[in-house]
Amino acid sequence: MAGLINFEDENEVKQFLDNLGVEYSFQCFKEKDPEGCQRLADFLEGVKKNYESAAQVLKHNCETNGHSESCYKIGAYHVTGKGGATKCLKTAYSCFMRSCNAGGKKSIDACHNVGLLAHDGRALEGGSDATVAQEYYEKACAGGFAPSCFNLSSLFIQGNSKGQASNMSQAFKYANRACELGHVWGCANASRMCKLGDGTEKDEKRAEELKNRARELHGLEKERQLKFGE
Repeated sequence: MAGLINFEDENEVKQFLDNLGVEYSFQCFKEKDPEGCQRLADFLEGVKKNYESAAQVLKHNCETNGHSESCYKIGAYHVTGKGGATKCLKTAYSCFMRSCNAGGKKSIDACHNVGLLAHDGRALEGGSDATVAQEYYEKACAGGFAPSCFNLSSLFIQGNSKGQASNMSQAFKYANRACELGHVWGCANASRMCKLGDGTEKDEKRAEELKNRARELHGLEKERQLKFGE
């Protein structure tokens, strides 16, 4: 049938891929289409394994078009120095911040990364900033990102050096939310808090339910790891 690619023909496949690269380049640089630029970057990274060129396209699409996914990906490149990008957590932080605030496909992941870097402090001049970490963990948690919910719970348990006291009711709220989203340690912590009546009413039955959920999630994780190793 005309138009179909014979994927068993190496030359035909190569021509098809080359044409695809040309098409994405046209979309990006001639039509000024941000999605075309992202497709080009994905093509260069995933098909051509040309990480240097991918980094250049991602940087262009983030800085020129403010494309959320490109900002997230070039941020990740800056974390490791991939594709010749400068290894710099401050630059990565800026890229993740831009991605988070833009919304889009990877914005929730980006918000979590902003929270992590603010919490860790290595990307900030003044060191760890629990207030910024909390703000961006909250955004990611609201988007259904379980690790952010769990990290929020930990923040509220610990309080911070700027005088914010621990808040166990908030800690329980976010541990429970992390559990609902499938985070094993969120379930374990929420179970313990229910058992002790710490941040919530003491409830042995609920504590047992949460503990069983933690065990179930732990078992599923072990099963996934076994299957991955087969």
